[in-house]
Amino acid sequence: MAANGVASIGECMLELSGQAGPNWRMGFAGDTFNMLWALHALSGERPATYVSAFGNDPFSQGQIAFFAENGIGIGQSPVIPGARPGLYAITLTGAERAFTYWRADAAARQLASDPDALAKNLENQALVYFSGITLGILEDARRQTLLKAVAKARAAGSLVAFDPNYRPRLWRSREEAQAATSEALAVTDIALPTFPDEQMLFGDATPQATAERLGRQVGEIAVKNGEDAALIAVDGAFQLVPAVHVATPVDTTGAGDSFNGGYLAARLAGHGPAEAAERAHRVAAAVVQVRGALAPFETLRAAFGN
Repeated sequence: MAANGVASIGECMLELSGQAGPNWRMGFAGDTFNMLWALHALSGERPATYVSAFGNDPFSQGQIAFFAENGIGIGQSPVIPGARPGLYAITLTGAERAFTYWRADAAARQLASDPDALAKNLENQALVYFSGITLGILEDARRQTLLKAVAKARAAGSLVAFDPNYRPRLWRSREEAQAATSEALAVTDIALPTFPDEQMLFGDATPQATAERLGRQVGEIAVKNGEDAALIAVDGAFQLVPAVHVATPVDTTGAGDSFNGGYLAARLAGHGPAEAAERAHRVAAAVVQVRGALAPFETLRAAFGN
């Protein structure tokens, strides 16, 4: 029987977000961390663990301290002397963002370097979450180590959620990404894809085509599609759940990740998939009205509802 905690696996980076003039604001963000931030805000007293690898530099120490200040631990994630976090900068045109990355030697690429520590971090978790970015930053052998650890946690009772989150620059080829995504789906209970990503990676013509393809491996799917409705598919039955329209978004960074956090928080709280998607849309709508990927906990809770 899995315990009460949640574990999210991946890379949290230093985030530079543009301000007026030459000034930049530094924060911490990354797809799987953004999800965990929202899920943790919405899940009461559930223990939250961010599973990664960290350096021993001041920025890594600041990152770990920031997690702890907000009730998120790192479990037995390795701290590697001489390593450091990756970095990305956000530039905005209106509310739409573009990213520039410096991450080739990021510590998180070693998150599966200690198989025993990785497996220990996933023990007795109610939920284990990872993404296509988690897969994309790992070498082949470490990717297999990760998938074996996730499969072991699932066999022991953890619910596994996966967002394919395709980023072409992380992969040697589209075919490699397709194969790794399919392997991940084989150990997944809830898939949380984004339709434009799936269209780019697999050539799906419609969100329903995405849901039907994923449904051959996964029982529960929520296909995100920006401002359009999310398509919920559970054991072959489909339902559209309209998004919440925001007339003047400030920054769309982290919206999809926050949707995932809201959706999974609702499912862990016992809400059905359609209700979970409604709550997740409200959370995503709140996030696009603040700067950066991480909205204040109070903002997320107010959007999620009781």
